[in-house]
Amino acid sequence: MNGLALLIPIALLLGLAGLGAFFWSVKSGQFDDMDGAAMRVLIDDEAPAEGPDERSDRGRLG
Repeated sequence: MNGLALLIPIALLLGLAGLGAFFWSVKSGQFDDMDGAAMRVLIDDEAPAEGPDERSDRGRLG
């Protein structure tokens, strides 16, 4: 029974800390642009460093 007297307040404090972190992240704008990150994945900005003709002979036998 003594264990519950310790674990229940700890669980409540951790829950309140998580809730506080969530409200802080909403207030600071972490969830403002939900679609931007998803669309940014689809954009290919960089050209490949080595094309098929420019590859070295690494891995060739002979």
